[in-house]
Amino acid sequence: MKSILLTGTAGFIGSNFAPYFLEKYPQYNVINLDLLTYAGTLENLKECEGNPRYKFIKGDICNRELVEFIFNEYDIQGVIHFAAESHVDNSIKNPGVFVQTNVTGTFTLIDVAQKYWMKKPFEYKEEYKGCRFHHISTDEVYGTLNETDFFTEETPYAPNSPYSASKAGSDMIVRSYQETYGLNTVITNCSNNYGPKQHDEKLIPTIIRKALAGESIPIYGDGKNIRDWLYVLDHCKGIDIVYHTGKQGNVYNIGGRNERTNLQIVDAITTILDEKVPHANKSYKELITFVEDRAGHDRRYAIDATKLETKLGWKADENFESGIVKTIEWYLQKYENT
Repeated sequence: MKSILLTGTAGFIGSNFAPYFLEKYPQYNVINLDLLTYAGTLENLKECEGNPRYKFIKGDICNRELVEFIFNEYDIQGVIHFAAESHVDNSIKNPGVFVQTNVTGTFTLIDVAQKYWMKKPFEYKEEYKGCRFHHISTDEVYGTLNETDFFTEETPYAPNSPYSASKAGSDMIVRSYQETYGLNTVITNCSNNYGPKQHDEKLIPTIIRKALAGESIPIYGDGKNIRDWLYVLDHCKGIDIVYHTGKQGNVYNIGGRNERTNLQIVDAITTILDEKVPHANKSYKELITFVEDRAGHDRRYAIDATKLETKLGWKADENFESGIVKTIEWYLQKYENT
């Protein structure tokens, strides 16, 4: 049995990944390290509770002593690193927290892994050959796009917010450990995720929550900012494939090929809500309001996932139309029970 360290899996993407990973790989023990900040909750991991191959540890990835203890105590033989501060608005208000968690935290994890698995640069200890560090990143490190191009793995980094700058920094640290020490690393950069368990502050849960409460649905600027939307379980499957079969030292972009403006998103959600939970003589669309645009708000993101699709055989199972219905149904159940 190999022990794999997952970080930050009480958050949105990680809490979808952990139960999927546990169920698919009975040969793995999963150690979950999470600080349980406002964005993470053990409610998200109820499916994992009671599983003898699952261990939750509350703690900070910046705490080197704790990370070293976990590697030694559980003989960690792989890391999949989700833990990050990720909300752009919060990074504008309080950038220092993002630098600490995303840059210092990633450095602490990868430095401990390198020292635990390797004798010296480019030489693994015999029993840890093949141990891999998989870093989960974002398409926001690439900056903003014009109306026609796509982000590829060769797109130069041009982060525009403290959040994306901190993620770019963490990507560079991971790259440096591959190049300097020969550590076996892979990086995945994903587009906007949506689906069950996403924090209420994010766009899609906010639209659903505000609509059901009869409150104004806030849309930044003119609502024409474009994002490429990826259903969270498709992202989890992409991470799985890259972790197990991706080429060492490579970056893989994971995108849904589902470009939508924020206006299209709110229109799709309110249309479905009008059908599923109609409001007396009134459409949820009437709640849409435009608010002052976010500082440094990138206009368009879109990922070209060709490398992942052609080299490793990944393909998204959900398109936006199917994924958004599943997502809304999950949130309707959540908000009915709260």
